[in-house]
Amino acid sequence: MSVMVEAKRLGFAYPGGKTVLEDVSLTITAGQSLGIVGESGSGKTTLLRLLLGLIRPSQGEIRFKGERLEPRDGGFMRRYRAQVQVVFQDPYSSLDPRQKISAIVSEPLRSLAIAGDHGQMVTTALASVGLQTDIGNRYPHEFSGGQRQRIAIARAIVARPDLLLADEAVSALDLSTRIRIVELFKSLSQEMTLAFVSHDLGAVAAVCSQIVILEKGRIVEAGATGDILARPSHPYTQRLLASVPRMPR
Repeated sequence: MSVMVEAKRLGFAYPGGKTVLEDVSLTITAGQSLGIVGESGSGKTTLLRLLLGLIRPSQGEIRFKGERLEPRDGGFMRRYRAQVQVVFQDPYSSLDPRQKISAIVSEPLRSLAIAGDHGQMVTTALASVGLQTDIGNRYPHEFSGGQRQRIAIARAIVARPDLLLADEAVSALDLSTRIRIVELFKSLSQEMTLAFVSHDLGAVAAVCSQIVILEKGRIVEAGATGDILARPSHPYTQRLLASVPRMPR
């Protein structure tokens, strides 16, 4: 399988000198589902922001399909945005309450000037996340938290990106809804490359075939999810596994 994303010896420090990431290297291959796991303060959100091109690393580099990710290169970032989409944590704040669902889901198609029948693309995206396709004239406040997250996922996949990033995308949901959204991500992982960022090792275990464990800005363990869950070698991974409930597979 071809390499889609390669991060080499990433480091990041905020102004003032606080180091958040240090010597982080990882590879995402096409078709892979990679879980990035760590507790609050581990650096996983900063790593996601680097992967999105929202911030630049203090050291190291990220390459996407062999090309260096450079946030200041407008042409590259436009191409990058067409191929990489993200689902954020909070379905209540990630959707514009003033817009109808059809406008929300079709926004990437308009902003990226993607050709085709946008109405049909929206219908297909809504159906693929298990929503009725006639909800386009309704507003976000008319839906539950789980339904709103499905809408956010539909928006992320409507342009058929090569890579889908999920940032704590189930942590704001109640348990029963979380289980259903985890199952949706598991299904999507069979169709597209996925990087799933979470503090919940159980959710990652249900979705991802590969995993990296972050502690205090460094990768302490990485490999096949099943192998690491069965035989965690690092004490931090062992503590995570003992403390986080496993989601049903």
